[in-house]
Amino acid sequence: MTDAVRATHFVRSFERGLAVIRAFDADHPALTLSEVARACDLTRAAARRFLLTLADLGYVHSDGRLFRLTPRVLELGYSYLASLTLPEIAEPHLERLVAQVGESSSLCVLDGDDIVYVARVPTRRIMTVSVTVGTRFPAHVTSVGRIMLAHLPPQELDARLARTELRPLTPRTITSEHALRAELRRVRRQGHALVDQELEEGLRSVAAPVRDRDGDVVAGVNIAVHAGRTSVESVRRDLLPHLVATVARIEADLRVTGPVRAASPCTGTHRSSSSPRTPAPPA
Repeated sequence: MTDAVRATHFVRSFERGLAVIRAFDADHPALTLSEVARACDLTRAAARRFLLTLADLGYVHSDGRLFRLTPRVLELGYSYLASLTLPEIAEPHLERLVAQVGESSSLCVLDGDDIVYVARVPTRRIMTVSVTVGTRFPAHVTSVGRIMLAHLPPQELDARLARTELRPLTPRTITSEHALRAELRRVRRQGHALVDQELEEGLRSVAAPVRDRDGDVVAGVNIAVHAGRTSVESVRRDLLPHLVATVARIEADLRVTGPVRAASPCTGTHRSSSSPRTPAPPA
């Protein structure tokens, strides 16, 4: 967002506070004051104020030198998850699917230009990064992301592609907008997306769309496999039918429970939900 668009409503200090929280991740679970300042482009004095404020609020702990996030930070993410009924509805179906096919499965929604994992049942780790609830990946290189993009209104898709850098993550990544648009048309036509080693070498995934009772695509479910174990033909022949059947069961439950509060495929805003239940935090 530009400074002109931010105008008078934008609270810069709040943005910087969130940046301090985001400085911590799986590769940097503990940081010094100087490291936080450098990662967030802050002065040491400013970084210290933010860290001490977060510590006073219970979101950060310090041993005098190193700072670490506390479990209380999970509240920030679970506030969103608690407003969803979709992950809670989908998880038993994902567990059944994983038991059938012996591969990992996840439910993801579109958030900005990324997909975000909101439910996941793993089997074995097949990526170099650990995938958990809250993990984000660029939508255009993932099977769920392409499912979501393929069902966007034309104007929304145009806007997203205009700001998306189609850089190669592997030698197989689609880097041409023309080729990506052709693939999205094919995905919409066939009703599923199969991405072969475009996000990470050795990773294949197939996804199908989850529609709400109004027929809008609100999420996608995927199955991820190791390319060395499972061919593209096997994914389509052996896994896709189970995936489609699982999505149908999720959609049947959604029709019974009513509207879902989830990220809108068109705007990224939230749909209303009647008496949403709170999902348990992931293990």
